[in-house]
Amino acid sequence: MKAIVVEKWLKGPEELSVSNIELPAEPKKGELQIQVRAAGLNFFDTLMIQGKYQIKPPFPFVPGGEFSGTVLKSTVPKFKVGDRVFGSGSSFAEVVNVNASMVLPMPRNFSFEQAAGLFITYPTSYSALVLRAQLKAGEYCLVHAAAGGVGIAAVQIAKALGAIVIATAGSEEKLAIAKKFGADYVINYRDKDWTEQVKKVTNGHGADVVYDPVGLVEQSTKCTAWNGRILIIGFAQGTIEKIPANRLLLKNISAVGLHWGAYTKNEPERIPEVWNALFQLFESGKLQPALYEKIYTLDTIPEGMKAINDRASYAKVVARVGNPDSKL
Repeated sequence: MKAIVVEKWLKGPEELSVSNIELPAEPKKGELQIQVRAAGLNFFDTLMIQGKYQIKPPFPFVPGGEFSGTVLKSTVPKFKVGDRVFGSGSSFAEVVNVNASMVLPMPRNFSFEQAAGLFITYPTSYSALVLRAQLKAGEYCLVHAAAGGVGIAAVQIAKALGAIVIATAGSEEKLAIAKKFGADYVINYRDKDWTEQVKKVTNGHGADVVYDPVGLVEQSTKCTAWNGRILIIGFAQGTIEKIPANRLLLKNISAVGLHWGAYTKNEPERIPEVWNALFQLFESGKLQPALYEKIYTLDTIPEGMKAINDRASYAKVVARVGNPDSKL
């Protein structure tokens, strides 16, 4: 089968290549063997192959954190051969063995491409807005990088919760995408006065909740409301911020971190709670996965990763994997 295999730390996605390797062995007890139909691409994939991510798998390893596909072999009663599923695992390969706990049934009416980007993106945004920020209907929610994968998910979820959504992005094209998926107001964060624009659209109130996957916390404190909550999701700009503590003190601001992956170890009981809520939103049609206009392939995954790193992409970047007509 074909797969992308990393045998040493790389300089970047351009050094990735597709290899022919043996099919995985029989799945162990508690595992599924899955034919991957589509893979979701994430910013952290680049960090992973460079050895810059907090998780450093032993060599050799197949990168990729999200997939969708069909079950080839099952060792658990919950899944049977032929089931359409999505989940997390070494997804840049035609066939993978994964623990069944990292797999969920695909929502009805979703394509493999739509489902490939669900497993990390949507629970990250939902758990941040609901579990950590306790976003309420009628509150102002400021979403940075709102045309990106987690950003668009946050826009949709905040809107579904009844919030007034202010989206920021760095181009008119991306602002239009955010507007299309539910943002009430859009602001270009490249404008020098973007914090003043936030205060203006909120009639001086400021943002009750700030969702920040970029690294704009320090600036956001200028337009955060009294008792506001700033969600620290990531640092796509590349630098980890140092927040002036007096900014938090003056407005009773809470700076709140979110590491969805750590819930497995620390609060596993919250995971089904989050997914049950998300599946209800998927079924209701309030959440519709947004995909980047170009769908990549296993061979062109490096191009897709570069598009993410260069901020040329929007929404969720995915790649089709394998031949849709093949029966392994």
